[in-house]
Amino acid sequence: MIKRNLPLMITIGVFVLGYLYCLTQFPGFASTRVICNILTDNAFLGIIAVGMTFVILSGGIDLSVGSVIAFTGVFLAKVIGDFGLSPLLAFPLVLVMGCAFGAFMGLLIDALKIPAFIITLAGMFFLRGVSYLVSEESIPINHPIYDTLSSLAWKIPGGGRLSAMGLLMLAVVVIGIFLAHRTRFGNQVYAIGGNATSANLMGISTRSTTIRIYMLSTGLATLAGIVFSIYTHAGYALAGVGVELDAIASVVIGGTLLSGGVGTVLGTLFGVAIQGLIQTYINFGWHAELMVDENRHRYFVIYFYSITAWINGAVGESSEFACDKSQHCAAIKTPLRVERRRRLRVRELTDKAFDIFNHMVVADKERTALVQSFRDDIQNTLFAIARFTARLFRQECHRVALIQQTQFAVRVAGGAWVEINTAFQQVTVEIRDQ
Repeated sequence: MIKRNLPLMITIGVFVLGYLYCLTQFPGFASTRVICNILTDNAFLGIIAVGMTFVILSGGIDLSVGSVIAFTGVFLAKVIGDFGLSPLLAFPLVLVMGCAFGAFMGLLIDALKIPAFIITLAGMFFLRGVSYLVSEESIPINHPIYDTLSSLAWKIPGGGRLSAMGLLMLAVVVIGIFLAHRTRFGNQVYAIGGNATSANLMGISTRSTTIRIYMLSTGLATLAGIVFSIYTHAGYALAGVGVELDAIASVVIGGTLLSGGVGTVLGTLFGVAIQGLIQTYINFGWHAELMVDENRHRYFVIYFYSITAWINGAVGESSEFACDKSQHCAAIKTPLRVERRRRLRVRELTDKAFDIFNHMVVADKERTALVQSFRDDIQNTLFAIARFTARLFRQECHRVALIQQTQFAVRVAGGAWVEINTAFQQVTVEIRDQ
């Protein structure tokens, strides 16, 4: 019994030790408000991870869940905003679409004997592309039902508020535990993950089970997309990028073997909790350090100013791009001399940023080494972005989409700080005016 549950016990032990460590660093972690916020912020990830657990238990993988979130958000924003459909009707509609898509992928995986990695990767690209066809821009969702659902919460002792989204995630986990350990479907999933050939010889229909597994995964991913749209009040084609990796990480951290056949849904819950704990600890640490040392705050501001300034220079000033505001951007072939100009431009912008840096930071003995360290770090980062953007602009892309992607990145990284917002707004205005 102990050997069977050892991975789960280790995961729980890691979570407890991590929580105690966070508690020693920041006593505020003892507040139920923090715990409830962790549940709310990671509700969509927890829901996806439950579905991913069943997929990995069966020996498969599902890379399409992030794109399912994006499609769900964009679809809901479109039908609710443009067509006036009630969310109470839109939610079941998109859930049926998500389940049907998962069933189709499961059928292809079993019928064609193509690895799940390939099929779900194709599904990921397909749904992401459809999301872009619906809208390249973020679409706000303004509806009274969304306002009600996002504010719905129950007070618990200690000042915390358990939101409806967090409660829904816990309900999905409980249902997932029941499905995995108390139903025939759960036994079939474990059997297929342990040995699909033996499961076939035992009379288990691998086709119907595989279809149901991927239907469950994409269905829960669609539900997570609904939760995410309520959380953000918007639909965006870039939403959910990389979420599939977070979900897989949560499942594996929770003790589920990637080869299948071994694992628990409860362990996945603690895997999600560990990721949420780390993220919250980082947020606590950043805020504490920024409050104590204002110079670190300024380093962060200059870092993002350099990146946004480079994007402004690469898009608006470089002669290698021809762009009309009403048309898509098309990149001209990039010769070696253009790459050299780009590198020169990066160095100029970095030097400009650190001219500001030198005026902001109080002189001390460590400033020279610190400036050089930050200079090298930013230049390396900007060179990587330069290479990526050069490849990106060989394809068609819309300038507004670039602005939104930059805004999204800055907002996630630290949009609460006034200086970052100010620097970004200035760069955005310059990009739009050119």
